[in-house]
Amino acid sequence: MPILALDNVSKSFGALKVADQVSFALEKGEALGVIGPNGAGKSTLFNLITGNLRVDGGTVTFDGADVTRQPPMVRCLAGIGRTFQIPQPFEKLTVFENLLVAAAFGSNRTEKDVSDRCADILVETGLIARANQTAGSLGLLQRKRLELARALATQPKVLLLDEIAGGLTEGECQELVDTIRSIHAAGVSIVWVEHILHALTSVVGRLLVLDFGKVIAMGKPDDIMASKSVRQIYLGIEV
Repeated sequence: MPILALDNVSKSFGALKVADQVSFALEKGEALGVIGPNGAGKSTLFNLITGNLRVDGGTVTFDGADVTRQPPMVRCLAGIGRTFQIPQPFEKLTVFENLLVAAAFGSNRTEKDVSDRCADILVETGLIARANQTAGSLGLLQRKRLELARALATQPKVLLLDEIAGGLTEGECQELVDTIRSIHAAGVSIVWVEHILHALTSVVGRLLVLDFGKVIAMGKPDDIMASKSVRQIYLGIEV
């Protein structure tokens, strides 16, 4: 049974259709990449999965349960975690305190379990040396790491990554990719929206391509990137 499945999910804002009968299934332990041009509906897709947007039609199933009408908090507690394109931590709180807030409100663990798990996450995400540093003083890479750490603090079964590598140098991007690989290897299922394709394809086993809210292709990365229609729509290459 898939850990996450969307069946004919649709969403419109007036005449603008931002999700057009989107269907796909994510297997437990899988890493799936989502690509498409700007405005294709990638972030909207995440908002529909997390419940930040209500679907107009179709169903969202998570871990065997229909969560289509469930609010974001319920989905988070069930095990859907996410990052956002622009990290917005509590800047006056320390890195460790930011994780405590995420863990306390996004999971069902006891206070001691929360503290112990947050300490482990600081190690996993390379932030242990900055635990007592205020979030507002962090550079971009460390803010991205904190965004990832806060999502992990909610104890997700499925982690949604929204362009988390954007704006990083090549070296910083590789560091973050190594961390994401470790998270995936630990058993967390991942759906990753990203424009930096070499980073994305070094982690995911399948790619889903969106254009104008519609799934136009899905398959192995090599097959997708060799597709003439994908190259024309996503890369702007006439073929």
